[in-house]
This record gives sequence, structure tokens and C-alpha cells, in this order.
Amino acid sequence: MPANKPEHGAIGGNIMSVALGSLWLPIVVAAVIVFIASSLVWTVLGYHNSDWRKLPNEEAARSALKGVPVGEYSVPHAGSNKDRASEAWQAKYKEGPAAMLVVLPHGSLSMGKQLGSWFVYLLVISLLIAYVAGSALPGGTHYLKVFQLTGTVGVLAYAGNAGAQSIWFGHSWSRTVKDIVDGVIYGLLTAGVFGWLWPAA
Repeated sequence: MPANKPEHGAIGGNIMSVALGSLWLPIVVAAVIVFIASSLVWTVLGYHNSDWRKLPNEEAARSALKGVPVGEYSVPHAGSNKDRASEAWQAKYKEGPAAMLVVLPHGSLSMGKQLGSWFVYLLVISLLIAYVAGSALPGGTHYLKVFQLTGTVGVLAYAGNAGAQSIWFGHSWSRTVKDIVDGVIYGLLTAGVFGWLWPAA
């Protein structure tokens, strides 16, 4: 039988990778598209509005939290596994309430810093997706093949850790499902951009 022919774009049967620098356009465009999509998800669709509920006595809680520094807290607090194993801590946990609390900086409602950090984060994810795809696929690869690979990596990047938030940190599963839906949307949009702008052979 004749030997198998090397894949398209291959030398000696090894796929010729695409240089990361040649993927700068899909990296940037994918980040911009996901940035726009996430803005629409959070400001227009509004299905995340129900992720948080109001405390029964919000004003009393606000008063109790005044002066608490910005940071992450747990109630009842255990500084180590030894503390968590103590009878006193376990009694408090069983009695309740048990909570994980994040105290945010207060003051200005400007979100410029968060939005800028979010865009940089999206660029990093797109860069990593480009690295994986560029290492695995040659130039001129068919749109659907690029879509398949970058979509899989993109969905894992954007949605892969969502379940852990319910398993370990008490997020409701309804919220986690919405986070996964968001991640699938962002991953597929990223895949569409990479498939569209993938370099020719």
C-alpha cells in the first residue's frame, strides 16, 4: 500500500505551525467582539440581574459592615484545616449563618478600570487560543476545522471553571448555568473570528 501522504501544509508529515505574530488580527478582533457581546449580555439582556438577592435587612447589614476593609471574608472564619476541624468552628457552621463575603471598594461608580482590565483579560485569552490553534493547524486550514479547534478551546477558557463556583463557593446552579451559556457564546464568537481571519496557506 502507498505511504500516507503528509497533511496539507506539512513537511515530512509534520504540520507547519502558523506563527503567533501572523494571528494578531483575529486575536484583537475576537477580544473586541467578546467585549461587545459581554457588554450586551450584562446591560441589555439583563438575565444576570437575578444572580444576587437583597438581604432581609439591608440597612442593618450595611451598618454592620461599615469600616470593614476591602477584601474577601468567610463566616465563620477558619484560618486553617485545624481550625476547621475544631468542635467550636463546626458548631458555628452548623448553627449558621455561613457565608462568603466580598467587600468592594466604594465611592465612584466609574467602571473604566474594570472594563480596561476585562479587555486585557480577553486579549490574553485570545492570545492563548491563537497559540494553541497556531501550533496545531497550518495556514489555509478550512474554516470549520479552525472553528472546531478554537471554539473548543474558547468555550473551555470562558466556561470551563463555572461549575467550580457552585461546587466549592456556593453559587446557585442557575447562576452557573447562565455563566456557562455566556462562556459558550464567547467561545463560539471567538471561533467564528478565527475561522474567518485564519491565514491562507
